[in-house]
Amino acid sequence: MASGSAIKGSRVGSGPMGEAERGETAPRLYVSYFCANAHETRPAFAAEAQIPETWDCPRCGLPANLDSDNPPPPPRIEPYKTHLAYVKERRTDSEADDILSEALQALRDRRARGEVIY
Repeated sequence: MASGSAIKGSRVGSGPMGEAERGETAPRLYVSYFCANAHETRPAFAAEAQIPETWDCPRCGLPANLDSDNPPPPPRIEPYKTHLAYVKERRTDSEADDILSEALQALRDRRARGEVIY
């Protein structure tokens, strides 16, 4: 049985490869993007790659662009709407009153017939 001092899966000469063994790295271009919170992000792109106009800031998540003097504004977040808010968008108050009176009348009719209503 082998001793427990060796790292499993390692062998002599399996160290990290240098550039001589891997070859030269591809030319890179570092581009600065600026968000509304004045964060600067510098992702690396291949020199021949097409540079995107916008980039998401990794610190705050806001959109960032290439113009440091005029960063994009934060996106407007719509507040959560309740079911009642959606109903009020579709119906007027008079329509709601009509629907309520119809439902109450149907309930009263069922009670008059002796139906059990919980």
